[in-house]
Amino acid sequence: MRRSRLSFAVGLLMGVLVAASPSSGQTPAAPQVGRWTSLFNGKDLEGWIPKFAKSPLGENYRDTFRVDDGVLKVTYEKWDKFDGEFGHLFFYQPFSKYRLRVEYRFVGDQCPGGPGWAVRNSGAMLYCQDPTTMTKDQDFPSSLEIQFLGGGERGERPTANVCSPGTVYAMGGKLITQHCTDSKSKTFRGDQWVTVEVECHGFGPIKNYVNGELVMEYEKPQLDANDPQSARLIKDGRKDLAGGWIALQAESHPVEFRKVEIMLLDE
Repeated sequence: MRRSRLSFAVGLLMGVLVAASPSSGQTPAAPQVGRWTSLFNGKDLEGWIPKFAKSPLGENYRDTFRVDDGVLKVTYEKWDKFDGEFGHLFFYQPFSKYRLRVEYRFVGDQCPGGPGWAVRNSGAMLYCQDPTTMTKDQDFPSSLEIQFLGGGERGERPTANVCSPGTVYAMGGKLITQHCTDSKSKTFRGDQWVTVEVECHGFGPIKNYVNGELVMEYEKPQLDANDPQSARLIKDGRKDLAGGWIALQAESHPVEFRKVEIMLLDE
């Protein structure tokens, strides 16, 4: 993305922030090279923009995203039924080369009407398309999803998997076009906190860690020309993704984020 287009997109998102619900005005601290910086201020959603399918950008549908006691929460307390209103909470600026650290846990029961696959299912969307380019009814941004999964009473269910709505990537020298690929992490049951860290090198290597253990490596993220939403984002034949926006998911199961931190890489 050229700098002029990038500046314009950030400007549009800042306009959405101003038009959104009142906040403390305490924007998260500017990320720095070599130092962990929190992407939320621990008090409210300042610096973040919600986007729900069927709703316009900036509308926090049914007050789903909120911050309580220093924890960023996805809650369905004000919902009667889930009907495909998949939500994403975007940080207002994009990044290219960085480490992202997210500490999460699943709580409570899934919202009635949520799909079976979405039980204890959330994630962090990386290399996202500019949220101002999403259509009103679009379920997911074109992105790489670092999928967070919670285990049931029995069976294995790894976390920090990679899914690819509208994208593809390379692993082991091969282009991966299937929607999700499992990591080699162990299964985490109940409401325990789990730390996922992702190391991103633009169009280069990407590494997923769970509680400090490397569980997955892949590279060369790119837009999928066969996906209708992504096809319209391809300009001058360039499909490679060297960065993009970060978003947190709301897929019908309550989830809490105790930390969402970034460290810029000096490359």
